[in-house]
Amino acid sequence: MLLAHAVTLAQARSYLAALADQALTFNASVEYERVLLQVDFLHGDFIPGITRVPAYSRDVLFDVAYAAIEELAEHGIDLLSVELLLDMLEVAWAKDLP
Repeated sequence: MLLAHAVTLAQARSYLAALADQALTFNASVEYERVLLQVDFLHGDFIPGITRVPAYSRDVLFDVAYAAIEELAEHGIDLLSVELLLDMLEVAWAKDLP
């Protein structure tokens, strides 16, 4: 795994975890965790740690997580997997809306 890929993966994982922590409902939090688990599954044993993210609004967290997941396609993750991750993220977001 190249450094750029590791940075993108760490960003996706960190912002997904932040979304799960700030979710308005338990079900939304579970859905964000499912996305995180799927990201981890796609990368096997190459999992960077989750870092603390700045205290942004949930909208910003979602946008950064979405962009990071999209960017995974540039690092060798197949487009179908990326699209499935993005769909899972959108389902989680829909459950998290007030």
